[in-house]
Amino acid sequence: MKTPDYTTVILVDQPPKQVFDAVNNVRGWWSEEIEGNTDKLNDVFKYHYEDVHRCQIKLIEVVPYEKVVWLVVDNYFKFTQDESEWTGTKVIFEISEKDGKTKLQMTHQGLVPQYECFEICKDAWTNYIQNSLRSLITNGKGMPNGKDKPQTENERKLAAEGK
Repeated sequence: MKTPDYTTVILVDQPPKQVFDAVNNVRGWWSEEIEGNTDKLNDVFKYHYEDVHRCQIKLIEVVPYEKVVWLVVDNYFKFTQDESEWTGTKVIFEISEKDGKTKLQMTHQGLVPQYECFEICKDAWTNYIQNSLRSLITNGKGMPNGKDKPQTENERKLAAEGK
């Protein structure tokens, strides 16, 4: 049964340990401006992109080389009516082997089409997982956002509009 939660999958030649390590290197693929630790159970980190998006995330499950689950403890979007849309949602990274490759499935449980941010968030997650995280895994270098360095077209538009 298909859920309405956002999900994306990548297949890579690298082993599960390398994929797991890359997922936990959040500064290497999502944002250079992450504050806090991002790799051990109960770690809490903060993400922000300008004044457009801020969130606080806690690692609530970490199974080496198999699974990482983030709980969004707090969230703020400047561009949605409900600024806290992600609060209480989970971002789940599942790692498995498939046909001699490593499969990474990322599901943002609770990010559903009814959310005002769904299209923007779907596009951003797709870019970060399919491009930046894949590049970090396969080439050792991701494409995270940084200060004044948006990665997606929507991030560029929101920054330009001052939203």
